[in-house]
Amino acid sequence: MFEREIKLIGKNSFEHIQKASVCVIGLGGVGGHAVETLIRSGIKNIIIVDYDIVDVTNKNRQIIANDDTIGRKKTEVIKERILKINSDVNVVIIDRKLDIDNLDIIFNNKIDYLIDACDTVKVKKELIKQCINNKIKFISSMGTGNKLDPTKLEICDIRDTNYDPLARVIRKFVKDQKIKEKVTVVCSKEIPIKTTGDISSIAYVPSVAGILCASYVINDLIKEVCDKNVSKNSM
Repeated sequence: MFEREIKLIGKNSFEHIQKASVCVIGLGGVGGHAVETLIRSGIKNIIIVDYDIVDVTNKNRQIIANDDTIGRKKTEVIKERILKINSDVNVVIIDRKLDIDNLDIIFNNKIDYLIDACDTVKVKKELIKQCINNKIKFISSMGTGNKLDPTKLEICDIRDTNYDPLARVIRKFVKDQKIKEKVTVVCSKEIPIKTTGDISSIAYVPSVAGILCASYVINDLIKEVCDKNVSKNSM
């Protein structure tokens, strides 16, 4: 099923992708699309983390939400979807609500890359610290609500973000903690649209953010192989 990808990136890069273990935290509009893109790109070892069920309000933006999945655990639904795409994938489910005191259930697993698509600020902060301390590559999704232009999304360091209330909080945290390492995020430079009540959303902004998160992982794995080949050729 991956012949066209192997033709594009080469067998060595593809085999490297298949050996990697990726953890995705949060299976909503961002995380669900990140998982789907990872699996369709060849990831064979994935840890999926969420505690929630599929709700009817998820249908406008979450890839796992349809009439047949309403009321079901998100982790169970996305595992079924993963295995229908590639039955050889090793799927680890963590069906828990994360807080700063139970993150060991994540980091007790082998993780090469972590995609943070959760919506809890305290957890996002702690994940950054834990990934840096454990030397795990990561990317964190900032806010995608109240935005309409997916072309304004980009992968950047948290210090280069603008017009995002969540990113502002994380920037301050990084500064206050004196974190010097790069903190890679997906963030939009679009000014949020003012709405009343709950945060609003549309299908294509969170989905593109999730795809960008997955692209960061896959492209970095490809780069690792290319860098290794360059190093060998220069010896």
